[in-house]
Amino acid sequence: MHDKLKILVTGATDGIGRQTALDLARRGAHVILHGRSADKLAAARAAIAAESGSDDLDVVRGDLGSLAEVRALAAEIGARYPALDVVLNNAGVYMKRRELSAEGREMTMAVNHDAPFLLTHLLLDNLRRAPQGRVVNVSSIAHARGHLDLDDLDIARGWSEYGAYAASKLANVLFTIELARRLQGGSVTVNALHPGVVGTKLLTEGFEMAGRDSVDEGAATSVFLALAPELGGVSGRYFVRAQEAQVAASGRDPALARRFYEISCARVGIAGLPEPSPGPRP
Repeated sequence: MHDKLKILVTGATDGIGRQTALDLARRGAHVILHGRSADKLAAARAAIAAESGSDDLDVVRGDLGSLAEVRALAAEIGARYPALDVVLNNAGVYMKRRELSAEGREMTMAVNHDAPFLLTHLLLDNLRRAPQGRVVNVSSIAHARGHLDLDDLDIARGWSEYGAYAASKLANVLFTIELARRLQGGSVTVNALHPGVVGTKLLTEGFEMAGRDSVDEGAATSVFLALAPELGGVSGRYFVRAQEAQVAASGRDPALARRFYEISCARVGIAGLPEPSPGPRP
């Protein structure tokens, strides 16, 4: 059907992303599965098609640890889908040691923030062509313990695995709030979420702990933010268990959000969106 919602899910071969893609396919969306491995993508597509009974599935491959691959990924998606309904930035990593991306950036921030930041901006025109484009950013309750040193975003000093992860999740929240501010008045919305504490590979291998939530529960808020009609005009918010929740104090600093947005644009090599025009005086 030509009127199916077209939804990109990054990191769709494992865990919460795979479940999110499956749930969206079951609900009638045309789902674009993203992953790093062609073999894992093919396996995920076959399994999701079998489980959902839907063949409206596409695959795109790209390594989010390389901005060049993110640009190529965006170009491929943009060409295939002139109008895109949802960009669901789900992919994430939890690094056990400090590694650098293709561009020499700290890998956690590179994959969890720089890549979705760039991908989203490169697909904004495609989202604008949809009746009501949505950006959904999978953050985490860990953002509450995150700290961003704007002079050392690659954490050359004092790196720790949890510190890097929490910083990247705070980055997701700040990006959501600032992008929503700059998109205000248009048709595209952007919201963030905490998926729960789910026993995925990221949790069991990264945090070395078991999850209390199922992957079904972990995917539910992403699916809600992608599909719920009542969220058509809702933007710049943070959700937990499909309910709006309070962002931690560090995520409610508008000056930090603005400055971090500008620095992020420089990091990934884009101009970004301009400041919104001031509204009419009362």
